[in-house]
Amino acid sequence: MANKAAHIDTIPEEALSLGKQLCFAVYSAAHAFNRAYKPLLDRFGLTYPQYLVLLALWQQDEMTVKRIGEEIGLDSGTLSPLLKRLEAAGFVARQRDPGDERQVIVRLTEKGRDLKSEAFGILIDIGKASGCSLEEAGEIRETLHQLTRQLNSGHGAD
Repeated sequence: MANKAAHIDTIPEEALSLGKQLCFAVYSAAHAFNRAYKPLLDRFGLTYPQYLVLLALWQQDEMTVKRIGEEIGLDSGTLSPLLKRLEAAGFVARQRDPGDERQVIVRLTEKGRDLKSEAFGILIDIGKASGCSLEEAGEIRETLHQLTRQLNSGHGAD
């Protein structure tokens, strides 16, 4: 216990300032991304989480709700209303898996597939808004993926 107290004494006071927190920098960047995406997605009547679902389905169509949740990090309780709104807008169709009635399969409609070509414009606009080159964006993305993996591993907190 004394060792821990001695370690805390070596940490400068400003380490607790908001601007020094990695978590706050990530949080702020996430909010800035959401603000940047909002006007781009509003014209399609989409929210950012709905857009993430479409990105996942453009990568692999016909996924279960569970699989989509795993891909984008949302639970089924959050996903279900979101998917209902995407279905009402005509972007996806949902149906029970005939092989396992507990599972719901989500697939793109023609309208959902057609929207994919518009997504390239969104990608270009977000790239401009970020001010990052493709290489810089890739480096930041890999660093964030590494951070996510580390935090999800449960290691590091003693």
